[in-house]
Amino acid sequence: MRSVDDVRAWRKGLPTGKKLGFVPTMGALHAGHLSLIELARQRSDITIASIFVNPLQFGPSEDLNRYPRPIEKDTALLQAAGADALFLPEVADLYPAGASTFVIEESVSLPLCGAVRPGHFRGVATIVLKLFNIVQPDVAVFGQKDAQQCAVVERMVRDLNMSIDIVRAPIVREGDGLALSSRNVYLTSEERSAAPTVYASLQMAKAAFESGERRADALKAVGQAVLSAKPGFTVIYWEVCNASSLSMMRTVGPDGALFVVAACIGSVRLIDNIGVN
Repeated sequence: MRSVDDVRAWRKGLPTGKKLGFVPTMGALHAGHLSLIELARQRSDITIASIFVNPLQFGPSEDLNRYPRPIEKDTALLQAAGADALFLPEVADLYPAGASTFVIEESVSLPLCGAVRPGHFRGVATIVLKLFNIVQPDVAVFGQKDAQQCAVVERMVRDLNMSIDIVRAPIVREGDGLALSSRNVYLTSEERSAAPTVYASLQMAKAAFESGERRADALKAVGQAVLSAKPGFTVIYWEVCNASSLSMMRTVGPDGALFVVAACIGSVRLIDNIGVN
């Protein structure tokens, strides 16, 4: 389905009492996305996915124009994964000329990626709300790899009194620990060999936590040291934060914490996270 009207007509025609699950994506699908479809199918009766490369969440120096768009391959993957429908809107369908209304979350969107990518989460919240309004899902599934995105969407749904169940799907990794991402295709062979160091930094900090370390600055130092020891990495942030509010912590308490990292290797930006408790 390409048009908003088509999706709304399809939604209106669904059997009464059937639960609709929704997986919004930007395409360039991999096994991580397909795990979201599987989880949506488990939590609902009918599943719809969307593919839309949202220009609003890309900064002026980011990779909007070169972002991969293998639509035929993605469509085949979604069919094989059991998705019942696909929404493929055009930019003009979702952002009409002169559009001037946007969604801004002013708490969990501010640190981490929000601090280094101004406007990114305004774009995320705006497009997700638009898609929710069009699709009207009962359940929506997002990947834990984008933990801050999950937090922003959960806060928006709560604050705007939306009756949608937001489900976080676990991170899917390669055998060497690298979190699956559509941007991994940009990695050179040398960069791909080094990329699992991002996850290794989280694991080392988690090991320090499990050995009794609770000071956030000490845990951060462990993780940062792992990345600093590997040539080619530029650390954007490595933080210990509250898993729900994303506020920075001084000491990890009994409720645990989320370790989050963003780092560049070459021109590729990698993000990852791991929870401890």
